Amino acid sequence: MCLNTLDIFVIAAYLAGVTLFGLRFRGQPRTLKNYFLADNTIPWWAISLSIVAAETSTLTIISVPGLAYDKDFRFLQLVVGYLIGRAIVAFIFIPQYFRGELVTAYQLIERRFGQRLRSLTAGMFLLTRAAAEGVRVFAVAIVVRVALASLLSGLSDFERDLSAIAIVTLLTLVYTFEGGMAAVIWTDVVQLAIYLTGTAVAFFTILHLVPGGWETVRTVAGQADKFHALDLTWNLTSTYTLWSGVIGGAFLSTASHGTDQLIVQRLLSARSERQSKIALLFSGVAIFFQFSLFLLIGTMLFVYYSLFPPSVAFVRTDTIFPSFVVTSMPHGISGLLISAILAAAMSNLSAALNSLSSTAIVDFYARLRPRSTEARRVRLSRLATIGWGVILFGLALLARHGGKVLEMGLSIASVAYGSLLGVFLLGILTRRASEQGAMMGMAFGFALNLYLWLFTTVAFTWYVVLGCLTTFLVGYACSRLMPGETPSTHVLNVVEGNHA
Repeated sequence: MCLNTLDIFVIAAYLAGVTLFGLRFRGQPRTLKNYFLADNTIPWWAISLSIVAAETSTLTIISVPGLAYDKDFRFLQLVVGYLIGRAIVAFIFIPQYFRGELVTAYQLIERRFGQRLRSLTAGMFLLTRAAAEGVRVFAVAIVVRVALASLLSGLSDFERDLSAIAIVTLLTLVYTFEGGMAAVIWTDVVQLAIYLTGTAVAFFTILHLVPGGWETVRTVAGQADKFHALDLTWNLTSTYTLWSGVIGGAFLSTASHGTDQLIVQRLLSARSERQSKIALLFSGVAIFFQFSLFLLIGTMLFVYYSLFPPSVAFVRTDTIFPSFVVTSMPHGISGLLISAILAAAMSNLSAALNSLSSTAIVDFYARLRPRSTEARRVRLSRLATIGWGVILFGLALLARHGGKVLEMGLSIASVAYGSLLGVFLLGILTRRASEQGAMMGMAFGFALNLYLWLFTTVAFTWYVVLGCLTTFLVGYACSRLMPGETPSTHVLNVVEGNHA
């Protein structure tokens, strides 16, 4: 089987519909706050669903089932850490962000340390977020290559990847460019509903196709130990253990939701500090159930293909779920599920475009050109969105030569997260840390994580822990030992003040 005309129609209708829906929010934003924070008019439940959608990319939907198919449920240990990290962000970071008028996370760093460190942290976000997002955008090509194999049979693999990435990037760019954060969040809500509905349909379809239904799934998967979720071993090279999950996942989530503009921008769009906290905590519960569903899908696919082996063995686990959708789902439903996977891609991409644009304009251009008008800044924000779209398109093509997309994307992000989180904790938890000391700590933390990533077999789940601790300890020690300024009372009090 392959997709037919009905499936193609469903996919085309989805792409056109979600783009037109996003364009409903087009207008003429007069301020950066309007364009990047939607004037703080978004309700908590929409922000919460948008957070879930923003961190659920195509690579999540196709790779997490692949993890369960290949291994078991141990990935859930990492998700438990995600819940802990969200609680830390809600009660330590969010109160800091709501003291004053902030648009980006890195303005907080300037208020505590100074402009040099703000530029360094913002620059690191731009580089690593773009690299990680390129991997996520490439995941779209994996899906389209499998789904439209018959239609694109005359093209090379590179040409198929190029076409898939270009279509999704262009359509997402249209509504993100026009509507800003309001368009991003509300299209996120719609796309979340689409891909969760599609995943639920896949669940019941697999259950129907497996002879004996759930009883067979439970028996076969149980015999293969597919429901195994706990690994109590202490091993820094093992990616998913209880300790790397709870400790590493907590640090990773604290960094991604407390220092990454992709998520912080959504938290800052809330109507109040209280609503921001509720949105973040609720998203953690939703993420746990969502990942459980994805893992269950992978386990059920393991049972299905144990009973009905594929004619050609799977080369990579990332292709298993898309292949099942194309070859075994009823027509129309196949189109819906491919649309669901594309929905996750567009949701994540729109979030990345908006956050990269906001950081480039607010943390760099607006600081270098303080007398520029709001109208000019908004115009440049839109142009920056286009520029980042082009950059991510190019990085997605480069990501074709990587390995498993989920772990590759998380690894790239984790390399920077350690030093970023260490700097933020130095600013929030200590009064003695200086800008110069924090920069030294950041350099050591980033260098350590780069070494771990490139030259060791240490699992990526430990990168943020080790990088953060190194940054914090070295930064604090250098602040005490190196001659130079310590933060003045003015700098400490300005966190309460009005420097935006």
